[in-house]
Amino acid sequence: MTAPFDWTPDAHELADLELLLSGAFQPLTGFLSSADTHAVEDHGTLADGTPWPAPVSLTLPDDHPAVPGDRITLRDPEGAALAVLTVTERADGSAAGPVEALEAPEHGPFARLRRTPAEIRKEFAGREVLAVTMRGPLDDLEEIRATAEELDAAVLLLPLAFGEGGPAVVRAALTARDRLPEGTLVAVVPLAPRQEPSIDLELREHVAEAYGATEHLAGPEPVTLPGPPHRRGLVVFFTGLSGSGKSTVARGLRDALLERGSRTVTYLDGDVVRHLLSAGLSFSKQDRDLNIRRIGFVAAEAARHGGLAICAPIAPYAATRDEVRAMVEAVGADFLLVHVATPLAECERRDRKGLYAKARAGLIPEFTGISDPYEEPDDADLVVDTTSISVERAVHQVLDPLIQGGWVR
Repeated sequence: MTAPFDWTPDAHELADLELLLSGAFQPLTGFLSSADTHAVEDHGTLADGTPWPAPVSLTLPDDHPAVPGDRITLRDPEGAALAVLTVTERADGSAAGPVEALEAPEHGPFARLRRTPAEIRKEFAGREVLAVTMRGPLDDLEEIRATAEELDAAVLLLPLAFGEGGPAVVRAALTARDRLPEGTLVAVVPLAPRQEPSIDLELREHVAEAYGATEHLAGPEPVTLPGPPHRRGLVVFFTGLSGSGKSTVARGLRDALLERGSRTVTYLDGDVVRHLLSAGLSFSKQDRDLNIRRIGFVAAEAARHGGLAICAPIAPYAATRDEVRAMVEAVGADFLLVHVATPLAECERRDRKGLYAKARAGLIPEFTGISDPYEEPDDADLVVDTTSISVERAVHQVLDPLIQGGWVR
């Protein structure tokens, strides 16, 4: 069954969708209305008084055409149709309504272990159950053994596998299972953490209860110590007008890093990407955003494994730059935004390709700085103006902070 509109929720919303469909978020059957959301935020209950600790909402952009009564097919990042949302309300930038499953979710780690509450309840067949929710390794298995023995309960490990750390949490659960009483089960739950620890804990209690828990133990929060900067992934993202010198400085930075030889470097220039990764895209806002997202995705993948990526597109829109920053930080890497703030007049004076002249003559529509806006970043980590400095000096204005920050040795 399909619906007239498609939408791919973000990672947090996809995780919530999976729990709605599996029954782990019972009694919820869909994304909350504004009345329910406000009641949860104010009182910790749904509008009808049913206890519930955290909003479960789906954000849709204001220009999405769906209205109450419409049906939206919700898809995973690979395009698989997961569910249909029947819209009952559009309010506060969100869409509310019940969801019905289309296919079993396949994204995320260890799909064979992502068992539903109904499956687990059936397997335990009415036994007492001690459920242990985990966001990291378990420090004290003896407490679990003793509690299970006291309750005469089976043990259920619920690794809360969300984000980059998900596979490690699942592996920790499998390791613990082998050291706990025979019959211990593992069911992977993609529960995204909430910012407030007390709300996160209460939501874990609800999930454990859905899986049939007689008793719930919350495993300790993991202590994460970031590695030294020179071992972490890094994306140096240049933005600036055409002719600002960003590509020249970015290439100079690449060469300087290659000469030092201490980092693996990936270089993504805007013009080169346009001919390869983004061939066929126009210069409309929609296609410009898609081009930047593609650059951001490739850069984040390089940084995911400890690489250093240098990107040099125009990237005129703040919201899309923010998306790229979020992509990079989501994989545990660092992001450095460099605004090459050479003034428009100087960029136009350089105009080796004659692009500004053509834009002023109306021959190039939607040209950044002339007929299309450039949103200057207010969150730049570095600002460089190449008007009156040499390329070498501009490169050092970027390289020096990388050395001082420990990203480069």
